[in-house]
Amino acid sequence: MWKEFKTFALKGNVLDLAIGVIIGAAFGKIVTSLVNDILMPIIGVLVGGINLNDLQFQYGDTIVKYGAFLQSVVDFFIVSFSIFLMIKVLGKFKRKEETKPSAPPEPTKDQVLLAEIRDLLKAKQTEN
Repeated sequence: MWKEFKTFALKGNVLDLAIGVIIGAAFGKIVTSLVNDILMPIIGVLVGGINLNDLQFQYGDTIVKYGAFLQSVVDFFIVSFSIFLMIKVLGKFKRKEETKPSAPPEPTKDQVLLAEIRDLLKAKQTEN
């Protein structure tokens, strides 16, 4: 069972996924900071000084902070759009990499032998 787990855990896809999750978490923090510290204050000024995080209503002793939810929705859309753009850019690089012409394959032994026979026959014809 340990060998199977080791084989599974060390596959390229699992390692790539783990690296992607770590980078995604760090990227998410950057985008959240962008939204909270730059975009939302600008949007707040444009719509009359409203801060989404402060939006709430109270019903009895219960406080419903729907502004924090709206802030999370905005974060989600910006993060997902940013990741979409990154995937598009990486896809273009990958396609360019795939379209690079590769060197022609080495001829097989049969092809080399046939080429030698062809050259000998051509040489005989020029002698006659």
